[in-house]
Amino acid sequence: MRPFLSLALLVATAPQAAPRVPAPAFALAQVQQVPAPGAETSVPPPSAPPQSFPEAPVGPSSRPEPRVPAEAAEASAPPAGVRSNAAPAQGTDEVPASEPSRVAAPAPEPATEPTPTVETDSAPAATGVAGQEAPPVPDDAPVLASDDLDSDAPRTTDARQQRLVNGAPLYNPNVSVHIVQKKRFADEGRHELTVYPATVQVNGKYTHHAGTAAHYTYHLQENFALQVMGQYNWYSNESAFNLELIDKVREQAQAASSLLLVWGAHAGVEVTPLYGKFAFLNNSLAQFSVVLSGGAGVGSTRHLIRPEVTNEVEGESFRVPARFGDTGTKFMGSVGGGFRLQFGESYALRVEVRDLIYTARVDRVDGCNLADFEALEAARSANQDFASLNLSGSCRYEKFDGVDPKTRKNYREDIILGRDLVAEPSSDVLNNVSFYAGFSVLF
Repeated sequence: MRPFLSLALLVATAPQAAPRVPAPAFALAQVQQVPAPGAETSVPPPSAPPQSFPEAPVGPSSRPEPRVPAEAAEASAPPAGVRSNAAPAQGTDEVPASEPSRVAAPAPEPATEPTPTVETDSAPAATGVAGQEAPPVPDDAPVLASDDLDSDAPRTTDARQQRLVNGAPLYNPNVSVHIVQKKRFADEGRHELTVYPATVQVNGKYTHHAGTAAHYTYHLQENFALQVMGQYNWYSNESAFNLELIDKVREQAQAASSLLLVWGAHAGVEVTPLYGKFAFLNNSLAQFSVVLSGGAGVGSTRHLIRPEVTNEVEGESFRVPARFGDTGTKFMGSVGGGFRLQFGESYALRVEVRDLIYTARVDRVDGCNLADFEALEAARSANQDFASLNLSGSCRYEKFDGVDPKTRKNYREDIILGRDLVAEPSSDVLNNVSFYAGFSVLF
């Protein structure tokens, strides 16, 4: 028995007698950290890529110096800010032989806590249509009165003023917004009666006209209306240039070129392509519109037979007024445009320019044609009564018969002048461009 006891004692004391050699640093780093028992140990650690370790030196090299246990602990310590539940490692204790050496797995990361939200007093982010987030706010965007006081951006007092218009702030000084508002007063379905106290011809070369006109308009729509117009020229005469030709050289313009318009009536349409308004006086608003018109109708014409002359009878002088002859009714057209200025709901001013276009063909004067004038001239030479002559039904021979009791002018002397007008029939298209100014009432 004694030999067996001695052998057992020798085996037990052999490890203690062996010299202790400190373990290499990489071996200490591979020591597995055993976490303390708890709830966190039940969760398996996340898989991590294998860590690379320094390769062992190839060939003979000097033996590395042993590390202090504190350095090994720092190498295996977790990063700063990560809580580790592993038990502290002892640098002087050996790894128990009963547990195999394994690669150290990283410690499980603690659950990250949600970052608290910090609330500020800044204005909510502007959103566009359908809740879409607005683009970044530029440096010159308007700010609320409670925002940064040191900012040079234009200031507003209401958050709604920062809404976007076509992608740009409405109150940004670099943004120009054009607004077209509706008309203050509607014209559709209304009646308009216009009076033009004075109408003056502006293109008279051989003729001069001045008169008065009235105009009725029914507005079917805002920009479209029907119109009826009548005009009477209380002054229509040859121009001074034409009268000078008659007086000095006994010549005058062709009858068709110097035809005079006595009255005219036409119907047509009126359109309003443009309208707007402006402020005047004490911020009062006036509504204006540009009007274009066109129509057709008829007009009565006349022609000068004899200008104003002085008649001497038995030593007395009488001033004989000019004599005009009726040349009939002619077809007439009208085109024009102008400006209407409306004050309030019922009153307006109109300024327009109209061109009255009418055919000018002179083949009758006072209803008498060339054959009638030749018969009248023959009867005058024979001192014959005109009533017994075979004249056309439209010829008003009374206009060329008799003596004026005031001026003692014999009208038979005008027969030769009337015959000269129709001896060479002429035709032309005249343009009577006139200026119209008047006022209207809407109801």
